[in-house]
Amino acid sequence: MQYRRVPKTGDRLSALGFGAMRLPMKRGRIDEEKATLLLREAIDSGINYVDTAFTYHGGESEKFLGLALRDGYREKVRLADKLPPWNVEIREDMDKILDIQLKRLATDHIDYYLLHSLNGPTWRRLSGLGVIEFLESARNAGKIRNIGFSFHGDRRSFREIVDAYDWTFCQIQYNFLDEENQAGTEGLQYAASKQIAVMVMEPLRGGVLAGKLPEEVVSLYESAEKRLSAAGWGLSWVWNHPEVTVVLSGMNDTKHLAENLATCETALPGTLDEKEQEMMQKVQAVFRRLMKIGCTGCSYCMPCPSGVNIPQCFYFYNQYYMTGDRLITRGFYAMQLMGGMGEPANASLCRNCGKCEVICPQHIPIPDELKKVSSKLDGISTRIIFMFAKRLFRMKAEDE
Repeated sequence: MQYRRVPKTGDRLSALGFGAMRLPMKRGRIDEEKATLLLREAIDSGINYVDTAFTYHGGESEKFLGLALRDGYREKVRLADKLPPWNVEIREDMDKILDIQLKRLATDHIDYYLLHSLNGPTWRRLSGLGVIEFLESARNAGKIRNIGFSFHGDRRSFREIVDAYDWTFCQIQYNFLDEENQAGTEGLQYAASKQIAVMVMEPLRGGVLAGKLPEEVVSLYESAEKRLSAAGWGLSWVWNHPEVTVVLSGMNDTKHLAENLATCETALPGTLDEKEQEMMQKVQAVFRRLMKIGCTGCSYCMPCPSGVNIPQCFYFYNQYYMTGDRLITRGFYAMQLMGGMGEPANASLCRNCGKCEVICPQHIPIPDELKKVSSKLDGISTRIIFMFAKRLFRMKAEDE
């Protein structure tokens, strides 16, 4: 197993982390027997970083880990969990949620504790509610050990959050299609320059970079001297960056685990040679050409006077057509942009002022494209999904 150090603590973490958001399922519930065997095999193979969240699997992920990490396995891992901002209305909610998480996880502490899915407005709201005082109080009490945040906003907001506190770590979405989206490479390097460990989520963009591939991409991979699967190339690209500490993978099958472990052994920082990096650039170009909207996520168009999160609208629109998980894409679009995790910022808020179009470096006819996004993602189907997703994500923080 390859291990990388957390700069501020020296903690030695496995470069491959186990994400507990997509556990094996059976009849609509976590297949506890299969998932336990998979998790323990991962830990026995050297993985020592396990990531979950309050809402994963409708709250069942934390409970599952509390059971699966018995028999000495809890002591072998660093456990990561997250405070859900959408469940927090007052300062006291933070303590209440953390106590529920500790009970579910059957542990007295969480090693890596994150503020979940931050963007600029969410961070400012939590900050105003006293979240830093909560985090430090919880750390002083021994309930959490390392303080961080996960992020789904623009690069300007990422810098704002990074500069606001002495974070130990952060978690960003990063893969060879998201070099310019959200925090992007700029954010990765900025966090690393502040000695902040960077955990990477969605290294394969929800599987789209390893699923059914365009024929051009298949040909490019087959032309390489090194024999790797699409998942192997995607993960290797992320691990090639020395600023990355842990890459999270939502593995739900022993084949996925074995393949990722094998890739992790050899995918050290700087091991992609010049020819392989050129190939990856060509693969990236093919995917970008197939995208419906050529947005790079640079955010020059932001802020929108009408409150639209333009880059995120375009991101989900592209995801809708490039992945096979259209239902899931609608759900994330609804929660992140239709008010589930903050103020609404969806495409239908556009008032066609045209200010964004004038300054777009890619010369995208933004108002026209937002109409297409609204037509596809702001309709009744997404709103129905939103009602169910909102009910799931806004679970009552009640004692269990």
